[in-house]
Amino acid sequence: MNYYSTGQEKCYDPRGHEIPCQGSGQDGELKLGLPWPEPRFALRGDIVEDRLTDLHWFRDANPNTFPVTWSEALEAIAELNRNRVLGHGDWRLPNRREMRSLMSYRNRKPSLPEGHPFVNPFLGWYWTSTSSAIDPAYAWYVHLEGARMFYGRKDQYYLFWPVRGKPINLPRTGQGNCYDAGGREIPCTGSGQDGEFHLGAPWPEPRFETRDGLVRDRVTDLIWLKNSDPAGHLLDWSEALKLIAGLNRERLGGLANWSLPNINQLESLVDCRQAQPALPNGHPFENVREGYWSSTTSFFETDWAWVLYLHKGALGVGFKNGATFHAWPVASEGPDR
Repeated sequence: MNYYSTGQEKCYDPRGHEIPCQGSGQDGELKLGLPWPEPRFALRGDIVEDRLTDLHWFRDANPNTFPVTWSEALEAIAELNRNRVLGHGDWRLPNRREMRSLMSYRNRKPSLPEGHPFVNPFLGWYWTSTSSAIDPAYAWYVHLEGARMFYGRKDQYYLFWPVRGKPINLPRTGQGNCYDAGGREIPCTGSGQDGEFHLGAPWPEPRFETRDGLVRDRVTDLIWLKNSDPAGHLLDWSEALKLIAGLNRERLGGLANWSLPNINQLESLVDCRQAQPALPNGHPFENVREGYWSSTTSFFETDWAWVLYLHKGALGVGFKNGATFHAWPVASEGPDR
């Protein structure tokens, strides 16, 4: 499957009020993706094992205590390895999917799972090792206050959180090259960047299989409409959910388990070596738009929902009552709900 559930368990109307989940079609009802183990984390001295991804993190979420540039973060990790801090010499700056894997979409300030054992989490931006394809002088970062993911100039100052281990349940980001702080391509060996390690589940070749207007992603086994804008116009969040309900009544493609994708399902499509759109080169999709609704409510402000900005590959939020984004249905070949 290679994607995990968001952790969201409640459902909300467009005004942000909690509602019963049954029949809502929201992330909190469907809980799609691999479930989180219980307990999710195991404390190993000053190292925390995430049993969902098999990644091992510094228990101290801010070991450097003050912000640094992207290059300084990579050098600080290299220094940890030279000194075998906490008994290991294979620490690295997490790639964007590894950093996102810690985010819980039912929590805020910080957006970490309940009962986590981490200390000193800071409500700010954390660097990843993944450069932005739209401009490699920028790198992706994640905000711990509410889980947003965007990119910032590499000469700006943010925090970092060391990780080690080979991840499970996460696909590769797709990034294959490495870049300096000015965005110039450099050799990957010894860089400590995402493009050096290629960590995560490899992508099959070909990645996508197309049949009768449906596209199966062989990384996640999810089925997407080849037409990525079946409504043909911008929708508000309620209209996006109603569109999906109509597809299930019609049994489009012989399936009745269509859903508005949760934010992890949407993000799984992103190829971090591409931009405008941030989809794998040679993808079969048609009518690709800039922004897509997810079924995941923003726990930071529940009258907003999570959105994938596909031209960039960024994750943000949109006001539910605004007709500002598109809807891209997703399904699986499992039992109909």
